[in-house]
Amino acid sequence: MHELVQLLGLTLIAGLAMPVGASFAAIENIGPRWLETEVRHSVIAFGGGALLSAVALVLVPEGVSNLAWYWVIACFAGGGVMFMALDIRLAANNTPFSQLTAMLSDFVPEALALGATFTASKEAGLLLAGIIALQNMPEGFNSYREIRLTREYSRQRIICAFLFMALLGPIAGAIGHFFLAESPQVVSGIMLFAAGGILYIVFQDIAPQAILKNHWAPPLGAVAGFLLGMLGHMAVGG
Repeated sequence: MHELVQLLGLTLIAGLAMPVGASFAAIENIGPRWLETEVRHSVIAFGGGALLSAVALVLVPEGVSNLAWYWVIACFAGGGVMFMALDIRLAANNTPFSQLTAMLSDFVPEALALGATFTASKEAGLLLAGIIALQNMPEGFNSYREIRLTREYSRQRIICAFLFMALLGPIAGAIGHFFLAESPQVVSGIMLFAAGGILYIVFQDIAPQAILKNHWAPPLGAVAGFLLGMLGHMAVGG
């Protein structure tokens, strides 16, 4: 029981990084104007780099370790195609929530994996929860800005919604712990499916938003985001 409480607490803390990032994004009018623009594009790039690191260092390596090559192709390609269909659907309804979709697509599979592997290594689970939290902060920041630009929701409503989304962490962690600990192939398939979808979103929506003409700092945000993922990967013994 104590172990389960620890797992739920870790996944909740990792999820709460999303509303924390959104709260930082709610701070408007950073002066001067050029600095606000530079910061916003740099954080978008940082989030994209963090997502790429999750794909390259966590989701894909863990996914291919337990599946045959044909399942790898099916899950990874299926994720990309499914997210393309979702993107088309959202665009048709004028609801481009690409940042939000990417954030949840990263958070939920990693929380599932954390729940499934927590019993085997609590130390690795603690570090993985920290990495997830660090990824969720810039992703929460970017998702908040995206929603504010496309929908007239109040700051409080968006942040409260992100608080409820944080509960997906404990839910996914508990599912992984109770139902998927003995099914590594299922966890791997979910992670590869998410990896394909995230890769689609990064190059379709996030990377183009990070571009800022006559400014060269934002791409370094992507480098920093990926570096964060590499350091976390090394910390858990990758």
